[in-house]
Amino acid sequence: MDMKKISLLIAVLALLTSCGSGDRGQLVGVKGKKWHPEKPYGMELIPGGAFIMGKADDDLAGIQDAPTKTVTVRSFYMDATEITNSEYRQFVEWVRDSTIRTKLAILADEVGATPGDGGIGEFAFKDANEEEMTVYEKYMYDNYAGLGPTGYEGRKLNHDVDIIFDTGDYPDEYYAEVMDTMYLPIEESYNGQRTWDVTKFKFQYSYMDIEKAARAANKGKKRSEFIIKEEVEIYPDTTAWIRDFAYSYNEPMHNDYFWHDAYSDYPVVGVSWKQAKAFCQWRTLYHNAYRKDRGQHFVNSYRLPSEAEWEYAARGGLQAATYPWGGYYTKNDRGCFMANFKPLRGDYAADQALYTVEAKSYDPNDFNLYNMAGNVSEWVNASYDPSSYEFVSTINPSVNDVNNQRKVVRGGSWKDVAYFLQVSSRDYEYADSARSYIGFRTVQDYMGTDVTLNASN
Repeated sequence: MDMKKISLLIAVLALLTSCGSGDRGQLVGVKGKKWHPEKPYGMELIPGGAFIMGKADDDLAGIQDAPTKTVTVRSFYMDATEITNSEYRQFVEWVRDSTIRTKLAILADEVGATPGDGGIGEFAFKDANEEEMTVYEKYMYDNYAGLGPTGYEGRKLNHDVDIIFDTGDYPDEYYAEVMDTMYLPIEESYNGQRTWDVTKFKFQYSYMDIEKAARAANKGKKRSEFIIKEEVEIYPDTTAWIRDFAYSYNEPMHNDYFWHDAYSDYPVVGVSWKQAKAFCQWRTLYHNAYRKDRGQHFVNSYRLPSEAEWEYAARGGLQAATYPWGGYYTKNDRGCFMANFKPLRGDYAADQALYTVEAKSYDPNDFNLYNMAGNVSEWVNASYDPSSYEFVSTINPSVNDVNNQRKVVRGGSWKDVAYFLQVSSRDYEYADSARSYIGFRTVQDYMGTDVTLNASN
């Protein structure tokens, strides 16, 4: 068949298709699934707008790293509170359980156990029973499963069976063997308790460096060259409570702060910038897995806020404010402190808190965000450069150099003086460092541009 006949056939088919589509031959566009905006649980919508970023008053510390600059940011959702211990424990337990299920499935595969055999076979990979696989799953298994360093990549875990933690209920010795690898050795246990080996709690994820890919466009590079794979140990470093303060008794916080229910609603600390980024990836994965099962649109990725987004949100719509509540003072008209920090030359108890307080404490700012000043400092998705305000863009400014491991923290903490609580103050810590006074909160892009704070009428 020559090209003229092919072109004629395509034209005829197109005409027939148009006649039966109901669009009367007009350009009506392609209609996808109807989008239903949904505010993520625990988040507030921050309407986009312009603001003056940087120090509006004297820089008392003389750092001079935040000159004023008018910038504009797009709308986004932000967590109303810092990520809590309870929320981060959900991440830790998901990673732990997924690690256990993977180990069980691999051992079941090695010994040839299937669900019909009982015991560890109940935790075999889903493809152990090919009769229950869909055509697509069968295709993916035949063509992609095992394409990786372990040989088990692409195989689906069985989440339909509950993990058994009570040693008296272990179904067989294979199961006991796997669980034994998840705990510290017997000789490292004390008080009659075996402890989880938290170094086994590793989260693996991949992402594409879009900025790098965009700069390399049309240079003959493959998409795969810009896909970055990460593996992160995600358990908080509870020893930070000891290491951060020499000659200080903080063992109760080391022992209890992260795991005890008494602190469930307190902000998580001891989390590095890399761990905070991993949490964002997991939260996206976890939310989209739920939506995929229901045939719904995927949501935008959860991520750390940019430095400009964080400051814009902290100001709560107040221009040139020193603190999130406005004004120049850290006390209200009743003489009560407005945040959790280190007041009065080190009287930690003066603000009614010795360490951290519950994430939903004190009054929120005008965007309904809690503790944007004090309690814990917060990681943002920015590398610290004292001169970055001089060269950063005026629209959605962001500076994150992968070679610069000094990452910005904002907001001040329970152990900081008032200067670091100012919405314009900048500080930094290294990306792989974990501190007892640094936590984080996440944001998510808003779909659309019609929500703005200071739009003209």
